[in-house]
Amino acid sequence: MDAVLAELVERGRGLVTRSIVEQVVPEWILQRACTNGELVRVLPEVFAAAHLLDERGNRAATPPLTRIGPALGRRAITAWVRGRGALSHLTALDVWRLRQQLPGDLLHVSTPATSGLRNWPGVRVHRRRHLTLAPPSVVIRQGLPVTTIERALVDCWLMLPPAEQRAPMIRAVNDRLTTPERLRAVLVDTARVAGRVALHTLLTRLAEGCRSPLEIWGHEQIFTGPGMPAFQRQVQVRVGLRNAYLDLYAEPERVNIELDGATTHGDPRQREIDLRRDAQLAALGILVVRFAHRRLVGEPDAVRRETLAILASRRPR
Repeated sequence: MDAVLAELVERGRGLVTRSIVEQVVPEWILQRACTNGELVRVLPEVFAAAHLLDERGNRAATPPLTRIGPALGRRAITAWVRGRGALSHLTALDVWRLRQQLPGDLLHVSTPATSGLRNWPGVRVHRRRHLTLAPPSVVIRQGLPVTTIERALVDCWLMLPPAEQRAPMIRAVNDRLTTPERLRAVLVDTARVAGRVALHTLLTRLAEGCRSPLEIWGHEQIFTGPGMPAFQRQVQVRVGLRNAYLDLYAEPERVNIELDGATTHGDPRQREIDLRRDAQLAALGILVVRFAHRRLVGEPDAVRRETLAILASRRPR
């Protein structure tokens, strides 16, 4: 490869655009690099170093853009749109580190309806009539323009498999990257969202304090209904030098129900932490009752009966 062109590609960390090349070297040098297999066009006017492309699989049937990997692909899209769009949908979720895209996955970008951009092999262009490519609609993250975390989560609701739909939203709220209220505002502002009822229900559960799929399931199947108190969720209690957050707390009875997920079962270190925390809460007069994932899912009626009996025993006679 021509030495000057090679330096441009190195400065671009594996990418170069035609507009940059033409400012420095003649057009034929770029054409020769492509003919020699040193550069590959991955998008209109955007080229990648050939050695960065994944050589596995059917090369003829796989778009070059998806063969350079999601990280380099995101930079290629940003160079292509040149301020006319922002990474969005599943690609935005990856930028927000809520769900990783894998090599070969379709990349996504949103643009105003008047941008003139169209789909290209490996990238889906979502045209939005009222999209403004500036804060608060679009922000810069990892040096790339990306739609807000709330917009990305709502946009991806039905793009994800049913088993994966709730996890990114729950994680975003748990990590305090957003709130149920901000997510609900975006949902209200979106005219058409398939699965709106299910999404609205999830946001309601998050607003009520549920912080995991297991807590949501327990709320809907076990810990509401006749006889159950209005549990407080994620109640903060000072325990020693730290704050503890109680999954479900019945304040009059001073009972804390903890829902232990399947991943914590059999972990000796986590078990020791839980026992120490339970003892500290007991010193404050709070009874901790733990239900394992297996019992919650496999014996919901028995868990409900036991919970009601424990609560009854703690009430003043």
